[in-house]
Amino acid sequence: MEVQGRIKMVGETQTFGSNGFRKREIVVTTEEQYPQHIMVEFVQDKTDLLNSYQVGQQVKININLRGREWVNPQGETKYFNSIQGWRIEAVQSEASGENLPPVPPADAFEPAGDLKEDDHDDLPF
Repeated sequence: MEVQGRIKMVGETQTFGSNGFRKREIVVTTEEQYPQHIMVEFVQDKTDLLNSYQVGQQVKININLRGREWVNPQGETKYFNSIQGWRIEAVQSEASGENLPPVPPADAFEPAGDLKEDDHDDLPF
């Protein structure tokens, strides 16, 4: 699965516990009729993937949905979801496509006039 949008926030790397668990969060705002602010977390060595990204940049993030179950001290079962990123890449804006040469209309080309009726079946296979 993937999420695509513009970076709204890139958090600092957080370290937890004596085992050195690392987590870093990024918020991406989707660009659709009803934009969503999606928080994606990168963990352990994946936190370094965010080093070269900045607020305002257009990105695509490959994600995994994670769910877990927790039973509180009163015996109630609770469920939690998280969105974990494992790859991020910059997306070129559509404006960069404006540098491409325009495609001429089909009627700008003249039809080939030197075709012979006998040449219609000269395929090499």
